[in-house]
Amino acid sequence: MWQQHRASNWQTQHQTWQQRGGYDGYRIPDASFRGDFGQSHAFRMYGLPLVIFGGYPSFQYDGFWFRLLDPWPESWAANWYDNDDLYVDYSGDGYYLYNRAYPGDRIAISVYQD
Repeated sequence: MWQQHRASNWQTQHQTWQQRGGYDGYRIPDASFRGDFGQSHAFRMYGLPLVIFGGYPSFQYDGFWFRLLDPWPESWAANWYDNDDLYVDYSGDGYYLYNRAYPGDRIAISVYQD
């Protein structure tokens, strides 16, 4: 499922939330965010529930669904979702998925709750 969502040119295919017009999705309550998200709360996607929703890959983590709105960078290893330490953070204008193995890249994500 992930291979078809790999970027062919990350620099031209991804957008920040500012470029998207701002984040208007669900906001994780501050207490939950501080306790389970941010740089100090890494996880691996391996074994998490994954679906394609609205044409975008989505995963469930800690009671929330996250939809990846950007393709993943072509420079990332083909098995990043199984082996890399990831974290979700809010960066001034919206939520992003970060990969510790590739700290310069971030993927814009939307948050949903069941």
